[in-house]
Amino acid sequence: MNNSLPPKPTSRPPEKDFTAGGIFDLAERPKGTTGDHDLDDRLKDLASTWVDDERKRDLVAGLLMTSLKIGRDNTGMGDLKMLHRAMREMRHANKVFQAYRHVRKVSVFGSARTRPGMPAYDSAEAFSQRMVDEGFMVITGAGDGIMGAAQRGAGREQSFGLNIRLPFEQSANDTIVGDEKLVTFNYFFTRKLSFVKEADAVALFPGGFGTMDEMFESITLMQTGKATILPVVLVDEPGGTYWSTFFAFVREHLYGHGLISQEDMSLIHITDNVDEAVRVITTFYKVFHSYRHVKERTVFRIKRKLTPAAVARLNTDFADILKAPLEQAIALPEEQNEEGISHLPRLVGTMKHGEYGRWRQLIDAINMAQVIPAKL
Repeated sequence: MNNSLPPKPTSRPPEKDFTAGGIFDLAERPKGTTGDHDLDDRLKDLASTWVDDERKRDLVAGLLMTSLKIGRDNTGMGDLKMLHRAMREMRHANKVFQAYRHVRKVSVFGSARTRPGMPAYDSAEAFSQRMVDEGFMVITGAGDGIMGAAQRGAGREQSFGLNIRLPFEQSANDTIVGDEKLVTFNYFFTRKLSFVKEADAVALFPGGFGTMDEMFESITLMQTGKATILPVVLVDEPGGTYWSTFFAFVREHLYGHGLISQEDMSLIHITDNVDEAVRVITTFYKVFHSYRHVKERTVFRIKRKLTPAAVARLNTDFADILKAPLEQAIALPEEQNEEGISHLPRLVGTMKHGEYGRWRQLIDAINMAQVIPAKL
């Protein structure tokens, strides 16, 4: 089992935008004012005394302005407490993950009621161990059942626990309890943001309402283009029918009634085999690295340059979602805030938005495309 993490980058920590560039494209100098220009200047001065990075000072000042305006809006005490607590939770979670942004991660979901020795428990434990062997870290909800199995398989050093404070007693599982990578949330919405924002893949094992909620959340964000497309694998116990029964419902009712498209079903993969689940995730990152929207263009970062014939084939096979053909390129100037990946080759094109199942199929095709052999 590989228990070592990739070395931390020597430059500033890599930034992560789970919207594939939507957040990066927002102005670094947000429009806004308290209505008092002298106060605005004082807030900017205050931000400059606390924040070393000049790029971030106006954004921090904007946060201060927004906070003051919330207080002036006759906001009720309940809402003020909620907003304050939500920001504190988001800030703490971000701080915990910041030191590990250079490592890929998989969020694992499943029932807290699955007991040790049950087939699904064993599968979750084996899956997480295999993902660590592949260089991933594992994120779970920190509870027992599938979460405890995944945490146990990954080991304490390679896992995060995102616990939730509930009216009834819920403590973190034995593997992650007391670890600095255990974060306890009061709100589900801040917790769910971290699950999606920090993940490079999602694996779901049989579970209840919470598991289904996380599954639909992940798929909906990708289907609507609000989050980067990631591999989503639904993993059943060997010979199990939990997810195949669910998929039969999706095919018969959602697709059958025209509520989703055929291509939308490409956003998920169902299996009862741990090796296959691992292979789906690792293959997703075989050649493809990530993508980002830069204004009207989409930049696919890839690990190896493709042959000209391979690029031509992609342009032919995916002409239906390309407004302008894919061309091989280097990093665009707008990508310079993402240190550590500027050296990667690019495929740059103008894409049609809204058909993200086809985008997933394009990524699969990139991973199967012929690459230019590396020089010896």
